[in-house]
Amino acid sequence: MKALGIDAEDFVRHYPRLYHMAQDGAWDSIRSHGLLSTSALLDLFQINGDLRRQIESCHRPRSVEIKHLAHTSAIIRDQNPMRERPLLKCLRNMTPREWYELLNRKVFFWVTEERVQQLLGARMYRNSAHTVVTLDTASMLKVHQDEITLSPINSGSTLYNPRPRGADTFLPLPEYPFDDRKKKAGLARAVAELAVDYSVPDVLEHVIRVERRKGSRVLEKLL
Repeated sequence: MKALGIDAEDFVRHYPRLYHMAQDGAWDSIRSHGLLSTSALLDLFQINGDLRRQIESCHRPRSVEIKHLAHTSAIIRDQNPMRERPLLKCLRNMTPREWYELLNRKVFFWVTEERVQQLLGARMYRNSAHTVVTLDTASMLKVHQDEITLSPINSGSTLYNPRPRGADTFLPLPEYPFDDRKKKAGLARAVAELAVDYSVPDVLEHVIRVERRKGSRVLEKLL
């Protein structure tokens, strides 16, 4: 019987690039500190108490600016695409708080340019500029494979007939049902997201290019 999962070599062959979309103006911070999950950013800025609970353990209807004397400021994006009522219906074996905390501990990447363009063209993002970081998949897997999991869904959205989700949504490469997903959704959608736990501090070692984009336009090449 064929083993479940996909090995690193095949994954790289199918998805040679990874894409991360960040807040406009975030590149200087990324270059200094790496790509940080929300939890890692809160740790860096020493945010604790009730403010941390509101950001990390609850739904964020609006983007939040955090400040620290040593790090100026940072913007943590809103979670508008993840509505609470649909989440309660599709969440399995987890509380909403556990789900928010799970997502906030991950750094997310798209595995196809098509997914990036869809997000950049979405109504809530199309009129703003964003920083898009493109990375080499082989380089990332070589260093971070033990912290990497894959998701078959857009885990941060409950819009448009949300798919069930829970503790088993994110699976390591050897456990991810890649062939089954490819048969059902096609290669381009067999994997929706790649997530790295907590942070990618060595991001500069894996970067291919960094651009400011607005919709389908490249406004500026930052690297």
